[in-house]
Amino acid sequence: MTSRRALSDAFLRHAGWGSASRHFLAGDASDRSYDRLTLGDQTAVLMDAPPGKGDDPAAFAAIARHLSALGLSPPAILAEDYVNGFLLIEDLGDGLFARLVAADSALEIPLYAAATDVLVHLQRHPAPHDLPNLSAQDWAAAAAFAPDWYAFAATGKAPDSAMFVTVLSDLMRTCADGPRVMILRDYHAENLLWLPGRTGVARVGLLDFQLAQMGQPGYDLVSLLQDARRDVAAETEAAMVARFCAATQTDPTAFAPAYATLGAQRALRILGIFARLCLKGGKPGYLSLMPRVWTQLWHNLAHPALAPLAAICNDLLPAPTPETLERIRAQCGLHPHR
Repeated sequence: MTSRRALSDAFLRHAGWGSASRHFLAGDASDRSYDRLTLGDQTAVLMDAPPGKGDDPAAFAAIARHLSALGLSPPAILAEDYVNGFLLIEDLGDGLFARLVAADSALEIPLYAAATDVLVHLQRHPAPHDLPNLSAQDWAAAAAFAPDWYAFAATGKAPDSAMFVTVLSDLMRTCADGPRVMILRDYHAENLLWLPGRTGVARVGLLDFQLAQMGQPGYDLVSLLQDARRDVAAETEAAMVARFCAATQTDPTAFAPAYATLGAQRALRILGIFARLCLKGGKPGYLSLMPRVWTQLWHNLAHPALAPLAAICNDLLPAPTPETLERIRAQCGLHPHR
């Protein structure tokens, strides 16, 4: 079998970048990886997305071209090999929001305001016609990763999640199942880059959007403001929710239960995904993020509309205490076929 390196070398030669130096840039929870290429005074990025692993470079390219047509800033597609799972894309630099705000907390408000404005701009335009559009039941079932994986990892048994799914489905229908818009799904500070040489909404570089689908208007806003990887200041979250509601002419009182429901759904799914990455994928690094996600979950569950879901979560899900996290860590990689 030809190695990924040999395949990527052949792809780069064909694209005119065969003599470029290459350095590992990033990897993530998926099987994708990225190398930065340098050829003279030019740079580009090689995306390696092995076929059959759930990441489709053709989907990335299609969404990138749609976003670009809206005046947004995804990486330009320079060359593609969909059969073998490679893309050569524009290098948007190193100005990740997470790094910039870590270096200067005063940047949080202006950067997050720019990112919020991107969502408003995106939602004002029609979405591509063929995006997945999940039902409320589907969204609730996706959050059942929490009892199915997190509770299992923490307690040794997976509780019956039927009532959990029923209650969350009802909440999604009553609180957050209005008109659908295009959502990018992983819209947070590790996937946003500041491009000060551009103007308006184009100043925000966009990454990791290949799983875009139809969803609720507040979903990407929750993803941005309730970030599993960093703490967003409470005043920033409040200001951006207010900014979004004003720009979209949304009643803040009506938006609050939808935002809380989407936040709870997302936090629950993330807890389950992180547990699954450890038990099945042998990746324990995400466990340290669980306490933050747990805090976000219960912040959302404090909304009165979510009281039925809060009661079920209280019964099914133990807190990610140090002892619980160590119990999960001890099972890392021991359930590859579950």
